[in-house]
Amino acid sequence: MIANPTERFTGRVESYRRYRPGYPAEVVETLRRECGLTSASSVADVAAGTGLLTEVFLAAGFAVTAVEPNEEMRAACASLEQEYPQLRCVAGTAEATGLPNASIDLITVAQAMHWFDLDRTRAEFARILKPGGWCAVLYNNRRPGGDPFHEGYERLLQEFGIDYMAVKGQHMGRKRLAAFFAPSPMQSAVFENAQSFDYAGLEGRILSSSYMSQPGQPRFAEMQAAAGRLFAETQRDGAVTMVHDCVVCWGQIT
Repeated sequence: MIANPTERFTGRVESYRRYRPGYPAEVVETLRRECGLTSASSVADVAAGTGLLTEVFLAAGFAVTAVEPNEEMRAACASLEQEYPQLRCVAGTAEATGLPNASIDLITVAQAMHWFDLDRTRAEFARILKPGGWCAVLYNNRRPGGDPFHEGYERLLQEFGIDYMAVKGQHMGRKRLAAFFAPSPMQSAVFENAQSFDYAGLEGRILSSSYMSQPGQPRFAEMQAAAGRLFAETQRDGAVTMVHDCVVCWGQIT
């Protein structure tokens, strides 16, 4: 496990909220259909962060309990309550959500499963899910190559990321996720999810990653210069496009 995952994003909340990719609306419609969700279904978004996935479910009309241990990120998520009164934000972790027994129809986890103690998380999810409830795990997997921008961005992370390779190696692939759901079967779907950035947006996207230096930290100026060169060499009409494969895996936990 990477040390202290709860606090890794402290100080990065604004860049995370503004520059991390959201989630396609097709995710909600797929889970609505495949998991038999209704307007009365209760959703818990665990490790909700700033609410990037939470907001997609709220916009689709669901009541969502957002569980987030980091105080700064939870406060950013709670700002959505002004527009969505059906949102409730609580302090908690995947291993100890604080939610009542058998109270949730769907648990979602977006871009965070690799931070969890999986055995304790599985037990906790089984506790809070209603009989017949579902769990969905989502990852926006950035394409690491295929064109000069994506290849250059991957090189930049490898060169300047403090522990990038360790975090990358911990990400959950489908085989590990299937083991989490076993013996229940796991289903999956993939949606293309792209972002367009000007240079400020590209820098913000870099700073949203917990393994990259922030202003005043070692190698920040060197990293910033490399990012500027990457943008200058690969931009078209003042923008670069970062493409993700949004992978959604769902199943029941028995």
